[in-house]
Amino acid sequence: MVFSSAAFLFAFFPVYIAVVALVRNIRACNVLLVVMSLFFYAWGEPVYILLMLLSILVNYLIALPAERLRDGDSVQKRTLLSLAVIYNLTALGLFKYAGFLVSTVNAVAGMSLPVPQIPLPVGISFFTFQTMSYVIDAYRGTCSVQRNIGRFMLYVSFFPQLIAGPIVKYHDIEKQLTVRRTDAGKIADGMRRFIVGLSKKMLLANAVGSVVDNIYSLDGSDLNIALAWAAAILYSLQIYFDFSGYSDMAIGLGKMAGFHFLENFNYPYISLSVRDFWKRWHISLTTWFREYVYFPLGGNRKGELRTGVNRMTVFLLTGMWHGAMWTFVVWGVFHGVFQLLETYLIHPDKWKKPLAYLYTMAVVTVGFSIFRADSMEQALQLLRQMIAGFSFTDVGLITLRGLFTAYNLCIVAISLVAMTPLVKNTADSLAARYHAGQTVTCMKYAASVLLMALCMMSIASSSYNPFIYFRF
Repeated sequence: MVFSSAAFLFAFFPVYIAVVALVRNIRACNVLLVVMSLFFYAWGEPVYILLMLLSILVNYLIALPAERLRDGDSVQKRTLLSLAVIYNLTALGLFKYAGFLVSTVNAVAGMSLPVPQIPLPVGISFFTFQTMSYVIDAYRGTCSVQRNIGRFMLYVSFFPQLIAGPIVKYHDIEKQLTVRRTDAGKIADGMRRFIVGLSKKMLLANAVGSVVDNIYSLDGSDLNIALAWAAAILYSLQIYFDFSGYSDMAIGLGKMAGFHFLENFNYPYISLSVRDFWKRWHISLTTWFREYVYFPLGGNRKGELRTGVNRMTVFLLTGMWHGAMWTFVVWGVFHGVFQLLETYLIHPDKWKKPLAYLYTMAVVTVGFSIFRADSMEQALQLLRQMIAGFSFTDVGLITLRGLFTAYNLCIVAISLVAMTPLVKNTADSLAARYHAGQTVTCMKYAASVLLMALCMMSIASSSYNPFIYFRF
């Protein structure tokens, strides 16, 4: 079930609103939220719900002795922590990377081992990282041990962030599992945030996504420099509005129930360096790798060489986290290289802002062209066309002319505004200057009603409705 489906919006969503609005007892509400979350996951993954429940049980049991073993560096503590990491990474590796590893061995060693065809459970990367962070934090002492398995189950399985994030660390919502408050104001604010995310997804991401898919489906000989750059730029818009839209919806749904999830995006396309971009893009993932990989490896405390190795390790893993394909690995390494360049060689923060911005967006856009490709062969073909694609076939010219419709140009113009804080800053400025906070708030809710109506029309008239991050 996806948030932008009719089943969710017209059946599941109203029941959820009724539960968070009417059930005031936290314990009863938690039970109902767990039941709803399991139903939500089982809607599309009825078998793999057992995998998630097993992950919950194993990590819950491993964390139970944490408070007793927290002080000191006991063998038992190290053993249990290692067991948790091994279990979680083995489960993730088996379902996500087994086929990729066997295929790679076959290609490198010239073997013909049978490649396992294991369907990928939706959201496994997200809930695996959440359970790992809980166990590690429990032994570090940065959170208390949750002895109520129902509350721990709610933390892992809560449907807004279950299948596409953001990655919620246990210590960020630990108290909210037992003490939280919801009211009409929070429900209304959460609903407005949900509608903003739904609009990003339905009205912007889907609109540019269909154009991107059309370009990527062309034969390589029909690509040209204009189409290659158009595909890369439009995909950069698609993935941002798709994923940030889902995060907005998850944050809004959480807020309706009294949960506060940390922001996952902070206008990444206004960044003036690649390092700044990664402080604004998929924040929950970058902070997870910083806390549980970069710092334990030594961070920047062990000399420049070790710092560089640590950063490259993080970005290699970031690429691999996204999927078992060489395109993701290369994309992660690509960003890691520019991280090192900005640390030791070039310093965009000292450049003129227009130049720094163009450099950053060029790197990000080229990177996403690799990320989107179905294979490294296609990625290299697209990159070649971005540099030297001056051969214009009839098919390529027809496709290129088809991009310049009034609808497409309008969507791109709206997207370019929506990817910046211009609208938010303007509304805040008007509210402060004219003491019109209530008026601006009313305008926001009126706009939300209009956007919701447009989204309903889009859902009714279109079957194109993918969520990019569901496959991760």
